[in-house]
Amino acid sequence: MTPLPTHFDAGRVAEIFRVPYLELAAEARRYRETHGITKASTDTVRVGLLLIDVQNTFSIPGFELFVAGRSGMAAVHDSERLCRFIYHNVGALTRIHATLDTHTAMQIFHSVFLVDRDGHHPPPMTEVTLADVETGRWRVNPDVEEALGVGQDHLEHYCRSLTREGKFSLMVWPYHAMLGGVGHALVSSVEEALFFHNIARSSQTAFELKGDHPATENYSVFRPEVEDDIAGRPLRPMNGGLVDTLLSYDALVISGQAKSHCVSWTVLDLLAQIRARDETLAERIYLLEDCTSPVVVPGVVDFTDQADRQFKELEACGMHLVRSSEPIESWPAFPVPALARERR
Repeated sequence: MTPLPTHFDAGRVAEIFRVPYLELAAEARRYRETHGITKASTDTVRVGLLLIDVQNTFSIPGFELFVAGRSGMAAVHDSERLCRFIYHNVGALTRIHATLDTHTAMQIFHSVFLVDRDGHHPPPMTEVTLADVETGRWRVNPDVEEALGVGQDHLEHYCRSLTREGKFSLMVWPYHAMLGGVGHALVSSVEEALFFHNIARSSQTAFELKGDHPATENYSVFRPEVEDDIAGRPLRPMNGGLVDTLLSYDALVISGQAKSHCVSWTVLDLLAQIRARDETLAERIYLLEDCTSPVVVPGVVDFTDQADRQFKELEACGMHLVRSSEPIESWPAFPVPALARERR
């Protein structure tokens, strides 16, 4: 494990600030020389880190969908531990992949998309069931239909598909992760850590945008909640290229927000792809369970128990639940290079 660099300030993880790129790049180069950090291209064991939606909208108090967890500050603590993990293991992480939940105003899960019989929009955190749509309790806003060409037939098809596949009902979320807005950006401290890793290892962060299609939710980075429209045309194809890339690593570490939604959905989709290829690939997946938290809205919803059960089921399928503070060479079945094995 390498030490924390001098610029890291754990007290600023809940803040939004400008990353001083030029100064940080110089520090990263000095750090690389001091600690003998090599280029990622020379790695004999390739380790990927997948960060799911570590954005202000989910991770900073006061933002639209802050993942407070039961502690009330869960995502802030997750981000701090994540930064420490990246710095302590900067020489072992070959490449970092960061997904960005990406939305605009008129999307199926935002209030403006729907109206009741009196023309009123549903408030955030309204669950929209198939029965609600079939009975006319909620319908597509005529202004949205005119602007996007998405009508009531799609809404009924959408909710029917969710019900048939046993997924969460359509949820009206607060406007969040708005493209071009500050909520869409990575947490500043995490962005800082990713940039530092870029320079220290000569490894470019790979960014993946998801969730921008107006007619579907997109919890998983790999595919939307409903993949086809009523005519059977694909809304968004499965991101098979990303699956191939992630499964090419000797070990893939996964973290992000929220544990109960985008993280679980992404890992479940990855598991389905693993089962279609080689079930032993599940042993390459490491879930940082102390760097992710579930959605909890006091008095409304609490997905903690459900998320914990899901992670246990993933562990039973061969994946590993690990903690960021543990040396990665001590993780179960971790493919450490020969030199690290000798140190153990």
